[in-house]
Amino acid sequence: MKRRQFLKAAGLGAAGTAAIAAPAIAQSAPEIKWRLASSFPRSLDTIYGAAEIVSKYVAEATDNKFQIQVFAGGEIVPPLQALDAVQNGTVEACHTCLYYYWGKDPTFAFGTAVPFGLNARQMNAWMYFGGGSELMNEFLSAYNVNNFTAGNTGTQMGGWFRREVNKPADFDGLKMRIGGFGGAVLQKLGAVPQQIAGGDIYPSLEKGTIDAAEWVGPYDDEKLGFQKVAPYYYYPGWWEGGAMLNLCTNLDKYNQLPKQYQAVLKAAAAAANVETLAKYDHGNVAALKRLVAAGTKLRPFSQDVMEACWKAANEVYGEMSAKNPKFKKVHDSYMAFRNDEYLWWQVAEFNYDNFMIRQRAKG
Repeated sequence: MKRRQFLKAAGLGAAGTAAIAAPAIAQSAPEIKWRLASSFPRSLDTIYGAAEIVSKYVAEATDNKFQIQVFAGGEIVPPLQALDAVQNGTVEACHTCLYYYWGKDPTFAFGTAVPFGLNARQMNAWMYFGGGSELMNEFLSAYNVNNFTAGNTGTQMGGWFRREVNKPADFDGLKMRIGGFGGAVLQKLGAVPQQIAGGDIYPSLEKGTIDAAEWVGPYDDEKLGFQKVAPYYYYPGWWEGGAMLNLCTNLDKYNQLPKQYQAVLKAAAAAANVETLAKYDHGNVAALKRLVAAGTKLRPFSQDVMEACWKAANEVYGEMSAKNPKFKKVHDSYMAFRNDEYLWWQVAEFNYDNFMIRQRAKG
C-alpha cells in the first residue's frame, strides 16, 4: 500500500494529525496566571520596568497562555516584604533586591551586591559561569525560593548628603538610608544605617529624619527628587559596584511549571537583565548633566574615606564568615572570582577606558 493510501485509510491525513496533536499541545501549554510583587514604585520605569519586561516576553512567547501580572511595591505587600510573600505562597514571584533581606542572613546580599564587590559584567560572569547562580539557589532553596538574574543598575552613586563628608570622621553619627549590608560597614565609621523603601526616602530626607540617602544613580534619583533636599551628590557607591536585580519565584510553583515555561521564564529574565542595564547606561548621562546644571554639587569620596571603608568592609566579611558557614561558602567563591576578574580587568578593560576618558578630557 502506498504511503498516502495508508495515511488516508488510517485517518492520519493532515486533519487526523491535527486531531492528535492538538490535545497534546494543549496539555503541554496550559493557561497559567501568576502574580508578581515588585519592591519598586511604578514611577521608576527602569527598575520597576524590568518586571514588566519579564511579563511581556513570557506572555508573547507562550501566546498569552502564561501570564504574569506585575504589582508595584505596596499594592499587595510592602516593598521590603516581597520575598516573604513569595516564600509563603501569597504570590508566585517577586522582583526585588536580595540584599534587602540580609537581616535574615547576610548571605542574601551576594545575590545583589556587596561592598567592594563585582561590577555589572563581572556579576553576570559569576552568576552565569562562575557558580554564583548555583550557590545562591542552593542557599535560597531553604526558603522555598528560586532566583534568576533580572536586571542590573551598573555601579551606583554614593548618595545624597545634606552636608559634606570629606573624611572618615564625618560619618560619625550620620543617619543614612542604605540598602544591603553596606550599612554594617558604615557602622564601623560611626554611621547609623536605615533601610527605607524607595518611595519613603524623599520625605525622610526632607524632614531631616535622615542626613543622607543612596538609591541608584542619576536617572532614578532625579525622578525621586533628592536634589531638592540634599545638595551634595557623592560617588562611587562602593557597596554596589554592580547591583543585580532578582526575579524570585516560589520554588514549588516554579517546579510545577511545564519545562518550556521554565525555559521561557529564564530567557525573559535574561532579556530584562540586558535591557535594564542598557537603559540605565543610556539614561544616566542626560540625567547627570541636568542635575549638575541645576546646581547639584558632585563630589568624589576622598581616598581616606575609601580606604577606611575598604578596611571596615574586610573586617565585616571576616566577622560574618567566622560565624556563618553559609555566608563563608558563598563569600569564598565570590571573592576568589573577584580577584581573578580584576587581574583581567587591569589589562584591557581598565586601560582602554582610562585612555578614552583622558582623550575626552582633552576635547
